[in-house]
Amino acid sequence: MSPHLFPGKLSRLLSFLCCILLLFSSFLSVYSRQTAPITQISDENSSAVHVNAPSALLMEASTGTILLEQDADTERPPASVTKVMTLLLIFDALAAGKISLTDTVTVSEHASSMGGSQVFLETGETQTVDTMIKCIAVASGNDAAVAMAEYVSGSEEAFVNEMNQRAKELHMEHTHFVNCCGLDADDHYTSAKDIALMSRELIIRYPAIFEYTTIWMENITHVTARGSSEFGLTNTNKLLRQYNGANGLKTGSTSKAGFCLSATATRNDISLIAVVMGCSSSKERITETSTLFDYGFSLCQIYTDETPPSLPRISIRQGATDTISCTYEKNFSCVTTKDFDAEKIKRKIKWNKSIVAPVKKGTPVGELIYYYNDKKLGNVLILANETVKKATYFDYFNKLLSSLY
Repeated sequence: MSPHLFPGKLSRLLSFLCCILLLFSSFLSVYSRQTAPITQISDENSSAVHVNAPSALLMEASTGTILLEQDADTERPPASVTKVMTLLLIFDALAAGKISLTDTVTVSEHASSMGGSQVFLETGETQTVDTMIKCIAVASGNDAAVAMAEYVSGSEEAFVNEMNQRAKELHMEHTHFVNCCGLDADDHYTSAKDIALMSRELIIRYPAIFEYTTIWMENITHVTARGSSEFGLTNTNKLLRQYNGANGLKTGSTSKAGFCLSATATRNDISLIAVVMGCSSSKERITETSTLFDYGFSLCQIYTDETPPSLPRISIRQGATDTISCTYEKNFSCVTTKDFDAEKIKRKIKWNKSIVAPVKKGTPVGELIYYYNDKKLGNVLILANETVKKATYFDYFNKLLSSLY
């Protein structure tokens, strides 16, 4: 039927359709916008404890907060504490899939010639990566360290270059390595602070290291041309048996370095790293490290926010529903010192700029950030509490009808 037969009706119909289109376009524009509500930590400490070591540092592991330092930037020979970086690169290689724990490592003549602390590996002998890590972490074997350096990087020299590069990445500003085992050498040095930095990187990134550093005694088997024989590994870190909560990390001693130790301990979810360098005896490094730990555990406590701000439903673009409910990933908690005042905490919710369907339950949509004295303490993620599918034309039409009626 020709439209000119009913000009009045056609005009009214066209006007109605135009209104519908305008309403629909405004509806889409509303659903393309997103709302973002609002709401806001750090910690200061200060109490002096003297440690009878030329250099010392105490760090809270989870945040990297330095609780105490004493001549911590002075460059000193670290002896076998060097192996913290060696172990870090080994675990980096494991994580990258470059090597595996079951790989077989063949000992070179160079590796077997290492003096100092060793597990008496012979040229041509083979051991698994897992066993080599035990030899390094438990018995501080220089021969095992060099054998692993050669296996990971092709040569000890190439491995040491990677050690120095990793040190730069960790902002270890007072460190230069010449070898991977810590034998005294010109231009081989680090500082108490730098040792803490690489120790933290190792234990935070690769907590599996504790499976090795907590071994007190274990036997390995040497298989050589002369047959097989048992060799006992004994942990060089006597703090494991003398301090409650001690679980790592690495000792070191040479005539040039004195007695050094990077130690880790955990109590009641608080983890500390204590470093001493240049002590006069093995007993002194244990005593002074224990003093640092005692101070740290007396100073630190856990703060947990049991009543975070309630979360509104937030807008979602192009979704089958207009809004989505949210939940916190977990309650926020952090390590603080005893003078921490929870009343000074500020919290701020920061929403993602664009939340567009489809969204799966558990998808991060924002974060609750905690501040203390205008310094960021940390954050906890805000997650979608439901799954929302992408809207279909039928969904849009139903929303339009709902808005009209």
